[in-house]
Amino acid sequence: MPKVQTARGNKVPFEFSATTEELFGEDLSTEGFIGDVKISGEVEDAGKCFVIRGRIDCTKAFTCDRCLTQATKNQVHEFEEEFDKAEAVDDLIDVTELLRDELLAGQPMKNLCKADCKGLCPVCGANLNDGECDCDKVIVDPRLAALKTIMN
Repeated sequence: MPKVQTARGNKVPFEFSATTEELFGEDLSTEGFIGDVKISGEVEDAGKCFVIRGRIDCTKAFTCDRCLTQATKNQVHEFEEEFDKAEAVDDLIDVTELLRDELLAGQPMKNLCKADCKGLCPVCGANLNDGECDCDKVIVDPRLAALKTIMN
């Protein structure tokens, strides 16, 4: 379990790496994360509480939701959280739940290999990032198909 050291009345920097198994345990899927997750930041004694702020750096492999190719992307997640001083045991605060929540909540709703991914041709299935295909991509709503005969 990742823990950070506190210091009464000061700011204390921290930096460590953790495996996704350490952060997620066996209960949650760690699929896609490559290598260790790097965590860095500082713990500040803010009087009535400790403020932990920092950054999570990781790499994730995924299948693009538009073109279905395999891709990897570096992810950076910033965090800041207040912890009651009573949560510190032997001047250590367990940040496992904080890191897990930040990492999971920061995942994109749609995984794209690049921001301008063109996806697949709806007719032939060709990857449009590799070049245009010769398909007629005009799809006529079947309810309006009869109007096409009138226009000709």
